[in-house]
Amino acid sequence: MATFTIIIPFYQREDGILRRALASVFAQTYRDFDVLVVDDQSPYPAEDELKPLGAEERSRITVIRQANAGPGGARNTGLDNVPAASRYAAFLDSDDIWTPDHLQNAYSAMQSFDGDCYWASIHGGEEFDYHFGIADLEKSEGAHRLSDAPLIIELPDIAGVMLKNWAFLHMSCMVIGRPLIETVRFDAALRLAAEDVLFFCDCMLAARQVLLCGEAGALRGEGINIFHGVDNESPQFLKQQFITWMALDRLETRFAARPKEISTIKDYKTRARKMALWSQAKRMRKARLPDFRLLFHWACRDPALFASAFKLAGGKFSK
Repeated sequence: MATFTIIIPFYQREDGILRRALASVFAQTYRDFDVLVVDDQSPYPAEDELKPLGAEERSRITVIRQANAGPGGARNTGLDNVPAASRYAAFLDSDDIWTPDHLQNAYSAMQSFDGDCYWASIHGGEEFDYHFGIADLEKSEGAHRLSDAPLIIELPDIAGVMLKNWAFLHMSCMVIGRPLIETVRFDAALRLAAEDVLFFCDCMLAARQVLLCGEAGALRGEGINIFHGVDNESPQFLKQQFITWMALDRLETRFAARPKEISTIKDYKTRARKMALWSQAKRMRKARLPDFRLLFHWACRDPALFASAFKLAGGKFSK
């Protein structure tokens, strides 16, 4: 069996996207891999994307079809089907592409430094200018340099660093080893927001060694993937903020003994409430009804939403 199993969740509306991702997989300088494509009830079937591939490439790809479970649920299916002989699982979103040395850099680093959790840097393009490279952490976070070419670093408290700003992390740049493959899963209920951040945190806390590579491992897609593109004008925005709050609430339990991190998470939760309420106020200004059902459901889980609403309303009236 292959050293790497590559997990690609697939749910797309356009032809050619998966083939582009797979082209970057088969262009890797490290060749000992197989591919799991999890067709998450995609409107455009994965099998149609694979028809132009040659027999050798097609023989290394397994397609698993399932009822739609969202990106976390699709990745969990991939993890559940990683062969026992595979040492590593590498994630690739279907609208992203890998740089040619991504798997080679991951393999060399994890072998050399006994790592079981690895990220390369992400190159985001203009639409994702909030991403920053892992090399920047060496200057700001007291990182320990393990190698120069490529740059490999470790951070003494990577989970704490992630809470401050996780824009240096991306799923398509992540590789995990056997212990994490067997024990860590995505929270599939978090379908629109933050399921990846919670998974990142759980892997960091469970790993014996987390390695970070300064070289770009992937080029991020420009929002073609159906899971992207929810902004504050979208009907899904309130649900996204509620799911973000739920993820943060669960994240808070991971740091129960760390007051500084708890304070940071509470600030994020406050921001999620404010953004949600502002989006609904914006709907009212356009003569649209707020989503009372979801607001009530949120408030039952999080009474602080009422206080945020009163504060927002008080601020409006005082003006």
